[in-house]
Amino acid sequence: MQAATAPQTVRATTLPSVTGALRAMESLIMGSGQRTARRNAWTAVLEDRRRAKDRVEAQHVLEAVATRRP
Repeated sequence: MQAATAPQTVRATTLPSVTGALRAMESLIMGSGQRTARRNAWTAVLEDRRRAKDRVEAQHVLEAVATRRP
């Protein structure tokens, strides 16, 4: 007869994300003012990309309407 064994517990630890690691390095290297300016600049880049995409979509709609014959 076998002796009863205690159930094994498994612990899972998550690795830090790349973004988290970069932010940690950024905070060590730069002051908070530079960090804020950099994030604001990136937010502006993303917003410019979104507006450009919207312009292209609007242009395609206008061209489709203009080429449609009644």
